[in-house]
Amino acid sequence: MSAQDQVLNERKRKKWYQAVPDPMVLIFLILLATYALTFLIPAGEFERVMLDGRTRVVPDSFHYLNDVAAISPFDIFVAIPRGLNEASLYLFIVFIAGGLFHILQRTGALENAIGVAVHRAGVERRNLIITVGTFIYGFFGVAVGFENNIALVPIAVLIASAVGCSSLVGTTMAVGGIGVGFALSPINPYTVGVAQGIAELPTFSGAWLRVLLVVSALALLSFYICRFVTRMDFEEPANAEAMSKSLGEYHLSGRDKLTLVVFGGGLVAMLAGVFTQGWYINEIAGMFLLIAILIGIVNGLSANEIVKQMMEGASSVTAGALVIGLAASIQVILKEAQIIDTIVYALSGLIQGIPASLSAIMASVVQGVINLFVPSGSGQALVTMPILIPVADLVGMSRQLMITAFQIGDGLTNLIVPTSGGTLAMLALGRVSYEKWLKAILPFMVLVYLLAWVGLFIGHLAGY
Repeated sequence: MSAQDQVLNERKRKKWYQAVPDPMVLIFLILLATYALTFLIPAGEFERVMLDGRTRVVPDSFHYLNDVAAISPFDIFVAIPRGLNEASLYLFIVFIAGGLFHILQRTGALENAIGVAVHRAGVERRNLIITVGTFIYGFFGVAVGFENNIALVPIAVLIASAVGCSSLVGTTMAVGGIGVGFALSPINPYTVGVAQGIAELPTFSGAWLRVLLVVSALALLSFYICRFVTRMDFEEPANAEAMSKSLGEYHLSGRDKLTLVVFGGGLVAMLAGVFTQGWYINEIAGMFLLIAILIGIVNGLSANEIVKQMMEGASSVTAGALVIGLAASIQVILKEAQIIDTIVYALSGLIQGIPASLSAIMASVVQGVINLFVPSGSGQALVTMPILIPVADLVGMSRQLMITAFQIGDGLTNLIVPTSGGTLAMLALGRVSYEKWLKAILPFMVLVYLLAWVGLFIGHLAGY
């Protein structure tokens, strides 16, 4: 039987609902659906004011707009290059990080270090290694943020390979751990800090519930990966990072150790910049570029060889980077049609009239839907908190609980919404397609939301 016949037979065996399209096709279909929404949802906006250097929404100021021109079908295609332009921060950090890890992988230093570490720990302790790794990535999500950890994903992929698991396991460990840590962090300045400032609450107050939620969610994620993701069928891409030798063959040379010192020192410098200088994507990408050059020099590469290795690494993540730009075109259409505020206004009204014991759960659902249209955590806080904090007062929900509900809805959905550039960037570096990622993470999303809703309900009963 020819390869073509095998493909045709495989297609026939699949039901229509099992035929998931390519990620590019899937996101383009979402773009078309978004375009259709512009004819169903009227344009509207809230008034905004500058307060403490930030633009905030004025509650009860929503009004519809009558002079917004309809978007033409051609604008759908124009939105794609505009989306690529607006998502350029994420595209470039993916390209540069791809180049950095390609050079690092070619030196063998990182692979040797992971091989030695896993050999000493014992590959039979696979579940323990995955659990510890998940909590470490969760800690980075809690303390450092979301997009700031993009470059750490390939390390998890190598760890997974060392214990005999797929790239999907490593990517879930990294992206899931970082995402859960960021979503439920008690010290997240982008969501908790901004929202508590708007709600006039002490910064990072009410940490006990968030600590319980993040620890429980990371434990649940670890169990889910060990029990289910490790057993999922996953076809490794041709350019996947993988261990090339048996564990007993690995050792660290002096040059390997110097390479790792350069890499670790660069990460420490990056974190110092994030915490003390307010660094974000551009500065982090610049640091990755510097680290790549220094690693090349340490390993005796010429300038031409460094450029060649960087280009090869960047080309290997091109498809994932382009998905980020395509997803950003959804935001372009929403902004052009001026329907984001209308959606926020309509969804915020769903919380009123619900029993106080369930209003926090509904608020998390509402925030999760809004996150599809406003994917920035701090941006979503600035848009929704001025509206929903008064709603919390009206329905008898504490402001602290409303902020936690916002945090859950905004943060957890980052793991699945196609408008989250950070998530798509991490998937690109993990060599996992958006379609495969959804298959792996959606069951966990159901479980972690149930866990979070139980936490919100207990928080309400406890007077949180």
